[in-house]
Amino acid sequence: VQLQASGGGLVQAGGSLRLSCAASGRIFSTYFMAWFRQAPGKGREKLAAISWGESTTSYADSVKGRFTISRLNAKNTVYLQMNSLKPEDTAVYYCAAKISRWADFDFWGQGTQVTVSS
Repeated sequence: VQLQASGGGLVQAGGSLRLSCAASGRIFSTYFMAWFRQAPGKGREKLAAISWGESTTSYADSVKGRFTISRLNAKNTVYLQMNSLKPEDTAVYYCAAKISRWADFDFWGQGTQVTVSS
């Protein structure tokens, strides 16, 4: 599976962005997709995840209520809608995939920069 993330950019605080992650290759119903981010000097943070088959979702507390993860099976694409953005959301955002709930995230996209100005 290959992942291609896009949609990052520069936005003012309070604004919105939608990230996309297009997956090539076969995506099975057991797969989980997720968005992570990494800010300069900080560790990688898992933000949101979605199961490909059941569309169940989970969120980190830091983005709950502001970010929404969704998927469109017909396009093999996962989205991250980001609202009410804050300067502390500035980071490189990555999409990732794993083959089951219990697996590690083995497939990663290249990252897309999100910069939120105050």
